[in-house]
Amino acid sequence: MMQIRSLIFFLALFVLLGCDQQVQSQAQSQSKNSFRRESQVLPVVPGSIMEGRKTAITRAVERATPAVVSVNVIQTQRVQVNPYQDPFYDFFFGRQRANVMDREVQSMGSGFLISEDGYIVTNEHVAGGASKITIAFPDGKTLPATLIGSDQGTDLALLKVESDQPFPHLTFELEDGPIVGEWSIALGNPFGLFEASDPTVTVGVVSATGRDLQPQDNRYYMDMIQTDASINRGNSGGPLLNALGNVIGVNTAIFTESGGSVGIGFAVPAEKAVRVLEELRDKGFVDRAYFTGLRGRTLPAIWAQQLGLAEAKGVVVENVDPGSPAEEAGFKPYDVILRVAGEDVDDQTEFVGRLFEYRPGDIVPMEVIREGKVVAIAMKLGSQRED
Repeated sequence: MMQIRSLIFFLALFVLLGCDQQVQSQAQSQSKNSFRRESQVLPVVPGSIMEGRKTAITRAVERATPAVVSVNVIQTQRVQVNPYQDPFYDFFFGRQRANVMDREVQSMGSGFLISEDGYIVTNEHVAGGASKITIAFPDGKTLPATLIGSDQGTDLALLKVESDQPFPHLTFELEDGPIVGEWSIALGNPFGLFEASDPTVTVGVVSATGRDLQPQDNRYYMDMIQTDASINRGNSGGPLLNALGNVIGVNTAIFTESGGSVGIGFAVPAEKAVRVLEELRDKGFVDRAYFTGLRGRTLPAIWAQQLGLAEAKGVVVENVDPGSPAEEAGFKPYDVILRVAGEDVDDQTEFVGRLFEYRPGDIVPMEVIREGKVVAIAMKLGSQRED
């Protein structure tokens, strides 16, 4: 019995000694190893991931977003209607007897503000033929817009909205041209999915500059900026920014075989856009009523051989009008125009596209081949308009 009492005493003493240590609950024990810890304020270390979340791109987007808008357009189109939906109607009665009616077609593109008093840039193919234009801002506000002017040649249009308050706006980059390989940021409303909301942002690089595309519907896409930032239908008219948040181009066209972006988009460069937009603001149109007095065509291959040229490239002059700017500049029949302002001219279409950069009264430097020699000619463009 005595031994049992002694054993109980020692056990009790052992338990009491053990309780002298701080008791730790199960919850406290789990908190040490849990993934759900309280957030801690860590010191900002230069170059850390936390600091790197905000970059030049995010700052440029934050600055530009309030100035990027959706352009909602209604166009009135006149169409002929077969009243009976009969495929034989036109065969028997002819199209001249078909009913003609007007219908409204709605479309949407993008644009951006370039002044605090409400001037907006977009594409001519977005708003050029509009009967009604509504601008939707990122904050949800909508305003009617007036078409100040449009230019089919460069595919640019200038709109205007009115308000008592100044508008946020973007600035064109005119001091430094785009650099191949630098960041490019495209903003806009692809497919018209997100009207009256923040624009969609896509990022890439400037893939190339000075790209020339084939003309489409009397639009001459010359000296374009190429980018791999995704541009889709509906992005037309939105800004292409550099990492400083300045506009280097107006998003205008894409190359695609599927209808969606394949990373080959094109923008009208800032310098060209500004010149056209200033003319639209001041006159409502771009004056291309120039007069040259030249008659020519794309150089045929057989003519190239006869003239001793290795390639059939350029425009051969067939006739020069007496007293015209071409005659005053010194052009002669059978001159082959190879370059305009240092840019190669492969055919007559490209020659016309090069001249679209000029206005009446401008002096156009050209290079021609005459009797096997390169001759420099400077021609002052005349005007078809009466003073």
